[in-house]
Amino acid sequence: MTKLKHFGYLKIKHFVIFLTTLLFVSCRQNLKTLSKIEGKQVEIDSTYGVTDSIAEFILPYHKRVEEVLDSTLAYASWDITKTDGTYNTSAGNLMADIILEQAAPIFKSRTGTDLDFVLLNHGGIRSSISEGKVSARTAFEVMPFENNISIVELKGTSVKEMLSYLIQSKRAHPVAGIQLVLNTDDSIKSLTIKGEPFDENKNYYVATSDYLVSGGDDMVFFKDALEVTDIDYKIRSAMIDFFTKVDTLSPKVDLRYYKVQ
Repeated sequence: MTKLKHFGYLKIKHFVIFLTTLLFVSCRQNLKTLSKIEGKQVEIDSTYGVTDSIAEFILPYHKRVEEVLDSTLAYASWDITKTDGTYNTSAGNLMADIILEQAAPIFKSRTGTDLDFVLLNHGGIRSSISEGKVSARTAFEVMPFENNISIVELKGTSVKEMLSYLIQSKRAHPVAGIQLVLNTDDSIKSLTIKGEPFDENKNYYVATSDYLVSGGDDMVFFKDALEVTDIDYKIRSAMIDFFTKVDTLSPKVDLRYYKVQ
């Protein structure tokens, strides 16, 4: 009797194995593979209506995002623009000063190295800041791009190329941490970095955007970088963090970059 029980158990076990194998083979035979992808452009126009159920689902999230974007973070004492100066502007000075203040401690904590100065591009500022309240939405309007802050180590010779670029471009590219004074013939009268005379034999650490590091705006001198450090910090995020911790924005056109008369 015991042998019969074991025989019955073995029959069931073999049947289960057979059935499992059959199902496995069957599933393998029914596997489908992607052979072609097709797409077409669908123009969205006024003929497409709003789907009420989706609109109702999104509405509370939309309202919350709008509230966050429009919450007042600081106050601008006057209109801040990138057109109110020849060699430096109130908007450019604000942007460069923000990067210097916000990026320097992060770079220092991660590398033990001090940040020397900042260089951005005039065209990267996409909006003025009107007198009155300043919000997170302001930062998105001024800097709509997803650019990160990069710290670039440059030889003194590359910094000299940067200066030539600034002078020849005749645009108020934002800088901070340096003072560049030109003679009437556009030759350099003086250059100080962090209050010290420029040393061509020294390496300098400059904060800029990852867009410019890649050669944007023809800033080809960045290709000679000895090292590039991405601190994973968006320029726009730095702006919002700065707005959050200050009460009033009062940047002016100053003497960080100018020509003697």
